[in-house]
Amino acid sequence: MHLLATLLTTVVAASGPALTAKPSPYGKAVFDGRGFVLYAFTRDHGRSACYGACASRWPPYYARQGKLTVGAGIKRTLLGTVKRRSGRRQVTYAGRPLYDYVGDRSPGQVLCQNVVEFGGRWLLLRPSGKLLR
Repeated sequence: MHLLATLLTTVVAASGPALTAKPSPYGKAVFDGRGFVLYAFTRDHGRSACYGACASRWPPYYARQGKLTVGAGIKRTLLGTVKRRSGRRQVTYAGRPLYDYVGDRSPGQVLCQNVVEFGGRWLLLRPSGKLLR
């Protein structure tokens, strides 16, 4: 019975929201289902411009297998994906590819809002899809 409960918990956790809206020190922003903030890159124009060293520091937020889900405050109509050179699907919101930041080590931590790096600015997104400046 314990194994069955563990399996059910794993399935529920894996099917949690891909994106959710939460408060941040900069206002309400888009977070992943684990509670980590997601960033947009101003050099992206519908497709990712972040590869190599950039993608090592700002890992793309990839779609899990199956249907993308949304949590409270997120507009399903703004959720999508874009194919990267590798063929993997990167999650987009309001047409902007989303990224994690390797320095954010705990849920809710925001260390690189409005930072210029790799030729563009890294910004949080509002649940409306607009950049948080």
